Amino acid sequence: MMNPNLAGSVGKTDETADTCGCGNDHGACGCSDSGNDEPDIPLKAIDDIGRATARDVQEALHQVIDPELGIDVVDLGLVYGIEIDELGRAIITMTLTTPACPLTDLIEDETASVLAGLVEEFRIDWTWTPPWSIEKITPEGQAQLAALGFNFDNLPTYGA
Repeated sequence: MMNPNLAGSVGKTDETADTCGCGNDHGACGCSDSGNDEPDIPLKAIDDIGRATARDVQEALHQVIDPELGIDVVDLGLVYGIEIDELGRAIITMTLTTPACPLTDLIEDETASVLAGLVEEFRIDWTWTPPWSIEKITPEGQAQLAALGFNFDNLPTYGA
């Protein structure tokens, strides 16, 4: 059975064929990259045809919540990169707020839950370079933390 979202683009051979898979002419659904409010996370997919894209994985990771802060890992700036390889496996480069964070297993389990059925397999490559800092928190994450009582305007500064 053909995916109805892709049915409109099957058989198109001209330069205006829909490359985003939305089923409309490119940009008609607002799917163009301009005006994208997502954080600037490097996304790489070798083969997007019929498979989840890196952007799909990024959207799913918004459901993985840091248990200490209650904010998702994307908006906290913990996700540094997402790659989908030729076999449909997701490789996620991530960090934590501190190398001593005891919640690695919990975040991996939550990631497995949200990616189940979306990608064939996934792997998290934990990295500490560059180290995480509050500057990596997205504006959406800052708004969520502000709603919890965090005041970004009154944080201590270090160094000089």
